[in-house]
Amino acid sequence: MPVRHTLRMINTVFFDLDGTLADTAPDLAGALNALLVEEGKKPLDFVRIRPVVSHGGNALLRLGFNVSEHDPGFDQLRKRFLDLYEACLHNSTTLFDGMDKLLDTLEEEQFTWGVITNKPRWLTEPLMQQLGLAHRTACIISGDSTDHSKPHPAPMQLANRATKTRPVETLYIGDAKRDIEAGQAAGMHTLVAMYGYIGADDMPENWGADGMVSSPAEIMDWIHAFNKNS
Repeated sequence: MPVRHTLRMINTVFFDLDGTLADTAPDLAGALNALLVEEGKKPLDFVRIRPVVSHGGNALLRLGFNVSEHDPGFDQLRKRFLDLYEACLHNSTTLFDGMDKLLDTLEEEQFTWGVITNKPRWLTEPLMQQLGLAHRTACIISGDSTDHSKPHPAPMQLANRATKTRPVETLYIGDAKRDIEAGQAAGMHTLVAMYGYIGADDMPENWGADGMVSSPAEIMDWIHAFNKNS
């Protein structure tokens, strides 16, 4: 059951990485298609890959190769996929339009902000460095920073401890159901990043988030409106 929170002013904002803070889909799609070609298969259209990105590497391999984690050879495919992705980690990845301005505004208004992702540390930290954000963020919580990844609340709880902030004064923004579930379970306020990798079969209106935004530019307006009513 989600933890109920009372209305308090938000002073801390945490972002999911893939599909919320940064548009990583082009490089992940490039790695998947490179692997498909290596294995003698046809590459997939980007429009098929993009909605799956937020579900992680295993989901991308299931899409491309119609295999599960229990199939023989899956681990080898995963290792090669991650090697290919590491090699093109920042070739085409950028912050979403408006995210630069949002981060500047958060810092100017003295909000704490950080990243909570299921991406493993060995990929997360170099990417944050290459995006020029590693020295700016208050914390970077990766998929292997705790024993459990999202939708478990452990990464969210670690982020609050690392920044000495309280869940009730925290907003978590993500583009997958697991993001909202994790934030709710930790007692955080939550927003759905509708500009992210939302699939046709997803129903974010049913995830129970506190709101939905169609662009990073809307996030600060949402926070100001929320705090005004707190």
